[in-house]
Amino acid sequence: MKSRIVSGLLAVVYVGTAYLATDAETAFKVGMFLVIPLACIWFSEEMGSFTGTMHGRAITATSPGCMVAFCGWILLLLPLIMGLIGHFSKSK
Repeated sequence: MKSRIVSGLLAVVYVGTAYLATDAETAFKVGMFLVIPLACIWFSEEMGSFTGTMHGRAITATSPGCMVAFCGWILLLLPLIMGLIGHFSKSK
């Protein structure tokens, strides 16, 4: 439950920052980017248990929910990590 709250708050910060720094279109694009990471974090067990065919490829085994959530966190934190790298690379 804590991960849902923290990830949701971080997503709100991302969208709000995008809106204040640029425009509504960019904020919308940021929000669309966040759908997959948030789904991986919030519904990790359900997404990990998916098997079947997707885009013509067969998914034959389930994935551990903890790994799905971990990958979701990596995707969610990626913009923050990239921003920090960009900030510190400019300061040199």
